Amino acid sequence: MLGIMGGTFNPIHYGHLLMCEGIREEFNLKKIIFIPAKIPPHKDNTKIIEAHDRLCMVDLAIADNPFFVSSDIEMKREGSSYTVDTLKAYQEHLKNEDSLALIVGADSLIQFETWRDYGEIFKLAKIIVASRPDTKEDILDNFINRFKEKFDANILKFSGKAMDYSSTEIRRRVKKGLSIKYQVPPEVENYIFKNRLYVSD
Repeated sequence: MLGIMGGTFNPIHYGHLLMCEGIREEFNLKKIIFIPAKIPPHKDNTKIIEAHDRLCMVDLAIADNPFFVSSDIEMKREGSSYTVDTLKAYQEHLKNEDSLALIVGADSLIQFETWRDYGEIFKLAKIIVASRPDTKEDILDNFINRFKEKFDANILKFSGKAMDYSSTEIRRRVKKGLSIKYQVPPEVENYIFKNRLYVSD
């Protein structure tokens, strides 16, 4: 099973990496593919840096993990980045014994009905959902059960928790000239400061 980890990664941080390593081990994933979105449809794009920089930071962050790889598939696509299109593209190249698992946070699953062709996503991939420390598990379970009943969705819950790191907080700290040490890998920290990312709106 191949894990698909899409996101803005603005920037990637230890929360992403710790969660994905835990998920990889728990569900015995062959690889996890990190896919930065070129134009995320649910984000304020005025605060998102160039896709090239976000991909570079992903590559730096995962370089020492042989089970983690990156993909620029969404950057090559015109317009907004939709998960359903990415999953369809990967399905076309899967080997018979492989399957896809889309990794999402609990907040994303709760908002899943706002995603393009979300019902089709359940046909293309299993879903691995990770709770945050503030996730209301009863609400999450209601959504999981609803999707299972309506779409026969295969949804798996990660037994751990996504660490409470925040890309928004990291950007705020950079803008104020504060340390982001221990929130992002050193290579990512160096890249941010070397290229003066996030210093202005």
